[in-house]
Amino acid sequence: MSHPLPWLHPEEEFPPVHTTWGENDPIPGLLAAGGALDARHLRAAYQQGIFPWFSEGQPVLWWSPDPRMVLQTSQFRLHRSLRKTLQRFTAQAHCEIRMDSAFTTVMQHCARTPRAGQSGTWIVDDIVKAYTELHEQGAAHSVETWVDGKLVGGLYCVALGHAVFGESMFAHASDASKIALAALVAFCRAHGVPQIDCQQATSHLAFMGAREIPRTQFLRTVAEQRLHPDMQWNFSPLYWNQLL
Repeated sequence: MSHPLPWLHPEEEFPPVHTTWGENDPIPGLLAAGGALDARHLRAAYQQGIFPWFSEGQPVLWWSPDPRMVLQTSQFRLHRSLRKTLQRFTAQAHCEIRMDSAFTTVMQHCARTPRAGQSGTWIVDDIVKAYTELHEQGAAHSVETWVDGKLVGGLYCVALGHAVFGESMFAHASDASKIALAALVAFCRAHGVPQIDCQQATSHLAFMGAREIPRTQFLRTVAEQRLHPDMQWNFSPLYWNQLL
């Protein structure tokens, strides 16, 4: 029999992640509901391997799945077609990667881009507000694909020191989100970041090289990497040498 799901008051701390509902509970990976959704609580959550994920009309739901989907940056799969795409992209002056030049816009595009098998979005207004606040504090970032001066794809993520947590991607042009992900991997390799959190398993992420690992292993790496100084989130074209 599963234990009741904790309901958090605004200033209450998160329960230990080992109390997260497991495979024999109603919703595996769910840790708690309620609480406050702001930059301070997001920092506390990510430090412990917890993230919010809920839909319009639901309370804030906090998750910590076990196993955890993670992309080891050394195991990123640069498939032949994407390699060719990146070679074309990097060779053209009107194509560039920017970081943090349009953070909230990237979030809004992620929220509005239709996704197969999904109706609505979990990137509700409260999520956009909280992560924008985190971005203003230097702990959330966007990686953006620009072509001819237009934002055509990108992703946003959270970074505490060298602990990087991927959130969501969008593409308004072919392969634009994959280019942004490749740029993030190149950036992470250049800075010695070993893993990017992908939160939940998808076939798309698995195709790119992500794998599930035990939560204990994931949290151990997070604890080590968040002690590093914060990185300067600027993208140098030299970072492509990490991949190409």
